[in-house]
Amino acid sequence: MNTDLLLETSLMKSFTKRLMCAALMLVGTGITFAQDRYPNRPISIIVNSAPGALLDVTTRTVAQQMSETLGQPVIVDNRPGADGQIGIRAVKTAANDGYTLLATSNTLAQLPAFKKDPGYELKDFVGIGIMNQAPLLMVSAPSLPYRTLAELIAAAKAAPDALSFASGGVGTTTHTAPAIMMHQAGIKMVHAPYKGISGAMSDVIAGRVVFAFDGGNSSGPQIKDGRLRALGITSAKRSPAFPDIPTIAEQGFPGYSYAVYLGLVAPAGTPNEIVQRLARALQAAQASEPVRERFRRDGAEAGALSPEAFTAFIREQAVAADFFVDEYCTVYPYQVNCSHHPSSL
Repeated sequence: MNTDLLLETSLMKSFTKRLMCAALMLVGTGITFAQDRYPNRPISIIVNSAPGALLDVTTRTVAQQMSETLGQPVIVDNRPGADGQIGIRAVKTAANDGYTLLATSNTLAQLPAFKKDPGYELKDFVGIGIMNQAPLLMVSAPSLPYRTLAELIAAAKAAPDALSFASGGVGTTTHTAPAIMMHQAGIKMVHAPYKGISGAMSDVIAGRVVFAFDGGNSSGPQIKDGRLRALGITSAKRSPAFPDIPTIAEQGFPGYSYAVYLGLVAPAGTPNEIVQRLARALQAAQASEPVRERFRRDGAEAGALSPEAFTAFIREQAVAADFFVDEYCTVYPYQVNCSHHPSSL
């Protein structure tokens, strides 16, 4: 065989191997460089509630401040409906590249307890952090005869299933908070779920439904204007933002408290470097004066959980929700979808 040909073939093989190694090194460097540059385009936060709700208002305030830290626009996209499932499912199927996030509340952990197939599992998401925790206000129309929580409960006991309450949907915070209270009180009322709690408030103000639990951001001003009557607040102690509103606990329900936590999550598989970057941007937003002022007005407190701790917290809340619904279904099976719980079989 020609010696020159053998030498040329050997050199070509060596050159090809070196070229392939160089290409692989460039690919790896490109991936690292792309992650280092995150974010390099706008970020979308899908909110699974209607505009004007506590989750929506909070997210918009936080997103604006996060945008300043991240150097890219952070766009809020409302996807309400199906008890919050539409927005949740949209983020579940989104790319796990850090450009599509979900702003949600207790609902994310609670829905699997209320619904046989909510269309997602908690393992589909990774936590970024809690924006804040806030109480809810129990409100009714001034035109109705119930001036106190005690009067309303007495009326409900006298006429089971005759009175109604509104919520933002089955398994949402505005459903579970009153459900826990009614369970403690031993009363039965008709549940009227709406497409988001903001959509229910016109009927509450008109007295077409007896009461609802709503965020202080929307109901607080209407209480001051006389369009709504406050019957209680879900915090364990009176809120500095609403000092004249008695807690539900002090009105005969010792131990009752309910806090709405509003947080950000990303699709599972989002690189940890990106999750941590977003968590730092959230923390910076929480420390900003516009966000702090918004939280003060709403009677809310900033959250302080790391992404890992928030992910674990969501799973703990899911266990608690499942336990409550199992117990609730033995008493009020018609108010929730209890078909997949042993207590209803």
